[in-house]
Amino acid sequence: MHDLRTPLATIFGFARTMQRAVALEPPVTRYVEMIIAASEQMTELLEELGLAARIAAERYEPVLADVDTLELARAAVPEADGTGTTVTTDPPTVQRSLVALVDCARKHGGVSSVALHVDGSTLTIEPVNEAAAPVIMGEQLKDLGALVALSAIRALGGSDELDGERLLIRLA
Repeated sequence: MHDLRTPLATIFGFARTMQRAVALEPPVTRYVEMIIAASEQMTELLEELGLAARIAAERYEPVLADVDTLELARAAVPEADGTGTTVTTDPPTVQRSLVALVDCARKHGGVSSVALHVDGSTLTIEPVNEAAAPVIMGEQLKDLGALVALSAIRALGGSDELDGERLLIRLA
């Protein structure tokens, strides 16, 4: 991964330098913004690939902490509602996983909003419609974030279940 991160950091760094140091004119301003956004997206994808590789190789060593599930859900989706409970998990990984799953349900389901509801250690994402369900469950490999999210939740001892148009995530 280091072999990929170094050139990516160089691209990102020089794009930021250009953005700050030089008075750019349209459309070059937009091009530099696109380079920065793409660099950030590639960095996130590399993080996901790294996590997936560690999980697959059974080298994932989560940093566990006690966290309230409602606080965890709201860190991912500020509008999350419900009643939380304390679980011991890897909060940053679960938070990224929830963001990825909600984004997948929205993007692949063609819906404008997706709700996240908390009932103790069970988190419900809905709607997960017919179009989004096979993607979010990893049956159609179209969304790396969702695929890694479910792997991470399972690696942490949690589980997932599709119940109609609801994805139930149970944290251990």
